[in-house]
Amino acid sequence: MENSHYKNLSVLILASLFISTSGALGKFIDLPTPVIILGRSFVGMLATFIYCKFQGVQIIRLAKNERFRFFLSALFLGAHWITYFYALKASNVAIGMLSLFTFPALTALLEPLFGKEKFKPIHIVLGCMILLGIYILAPDLDFDNSHVKGILFGLLSALFYSLRNLILKQYTNKYNGSMLMLFQLVILSIVLIPVVFTFDVSGIKTQYQYVILLGVLTTAIGHTLFVKSLKHFSAATASIISSIQPIFGIIIAFFFLSEIPNLNTFFGGLLILTTVVIESKMARK
Repeated sequence: MENSHYKNLSVLILASLFISTSGALGKFIDLPTPVIILGRSFVGMLATFIYCKFQGVQIIRLAKNERFRFFLSALFLGAHWITYFYALKASNVAIGMLSLFTFPALTALLEPLFGKEKFKPIHIVLGCMILLGIYILAPDLDFDNSHVKGILFGLLSALFYSLRNLILKQYTNKYNGSMLMLFQLVILSIVLIPVVFTFDVSGIKTQYQYVILLGVLTTAIGHTLFVKSLKHFSAATASIISSIQPIFGIIIAFFFLSEIPNLNTFFGGLLILTTVVIESKMARK
């Protein structure tokens, strides 16, 4: 049982490592945000489809009464990606990723409304720790400040991501995680087609290799592993443990974008990420 827990925990941390590449890539790719998200959805869809075929994953239809909620979860995923990338563009990788990672607190607070998980008072404490960390990141709420704009986009992205994960969690025991991710990417690839006609896509000629990297590494591999982890952890636990992503993201941004976080970012981030250790120990019990 203990070995199984550590194996599942390792998969979740590996998923977090792959997903954390989105920070540096989202900041670096020089394309309109909706175009980037369309590209990552389409490439991720192709990569996930190939993976499903290679692994012999059976593609089955969702029950009719499950389709609307699933469609809604896909839209929440798309909204999460778009607002998150706006956060990265407005500020930097550290601010964008750390503000997004209020989503574990939101997930912990909302999860009892979505399923059988009982409300745990400790999640209020963890949520307050995360909110205090966010305050340290941006103590002066100046809406003209690009960092504040980045934080606000990150907070909105966190809400969308929480809602997506909570809805999707209801499907993970019944359906294969790779199949669920494939379906969500198909939906987003179709819904975002109008982006081609409303935004400048000419830059894709010089940026396509980075979009492919984002679609395969971050989306197809990272998010598929994360969805699979929802089968073994509650949405709140998986979300809080995955808060290790900003550490990976900040390190990647330091080496590839030469971004150096300030002291507020370090202290705020440390407080946010302390919740990872607490929740991971709680999840083992």
